[in-house]
Amino acid sequence: MSPRVAWISFTPVKGLRLRQLDEAQVTVDGIPGDRAFFLVDGDGTMVNGKWHGALQTVLADHDAGAGRLALRFPDGREVAGPVELEDPVPVRFFGLTLQARPLRGDFSAALSEHAGVALRIVAAPPERVGVDRGREGAVTLLSTASLERLRDEAGTTEPVDPRRFRMTFGIDGVDEPHAEDRWGDVRIGEIVVQVRGNVGRCAVTTRNPGSGVVDFETLHHLAAYRRDGIETTEPLPFGVHARVLEPGRVRVGDPVEPLG
Repeated sequence: MSPRVAWISFTPVKGLRLRQLDEAQVTVDGIPGDRAFFLVDGDGTMVNGKWHGALQTVLADHDAGAGRLALRFPDGREVAGPVELEDPVPVRFFGLTLQARPLRGDFSAALSEHAGVALRIVAAPPERVGVDRGREGAVTLLSTASLERLRDEAGTTEPVDPRRFRMTFGIDGVDEPHAEDRWGDVRIGEIVVQVRGNVGRCAVTTRNPGSGVVDFETLHHLAAYRRDGIETTEPLPFGVHARVLEPGRVRVGDPVEPLG
């Protein structure tokens, strides 16, 4: 089988449950609206599911055109309303200091109650594009062959849920595990991306992406075969991030072609 798009993942709020898309328009900044918002703690530092697993049980729906956001909690409760922004405040995001605008309304209070800690939801500033790395990492890629290799290392018969790794695109039909490490330019549906480096892994991957409970020793298994003697750009690498060279539309099932 030739390589194909296996999934497209997206979330309007960084750290909340992923949404699975059948297709997406992709720009040089990634999928529009992906991680349009993120959460900070009482000190103004970005937080995600690594610290608060309960966040992964909340599903966000953002209608940018209508200017509305909805948060759906696992007990069936929904908090929804217009996206109205307060004045910018300084926040820390992976070592950067950004000016982000908190949302008005009940969103922050509802998330704080659910997570059991004071949180604020803020809009990512316009200059903060891409998932975590700006345009150098506007999208991320992971092959299902790599997931199978991790399953073998863990010695389990159950598939490793790809949502643990929160990658934009999954790729079926790749013969060799971690072949994406060596890709350069890649055509995915209508778009062309350039792989820029590995995604290093943290403790968020140990959490079940449905419940947020720690239930898999991801970092232990990766360290067993992905640390020593591996030429990558990050410790504990799993998957890659990429710059979008040619924007366009991507659909699940679209062909994926490494170009060199």
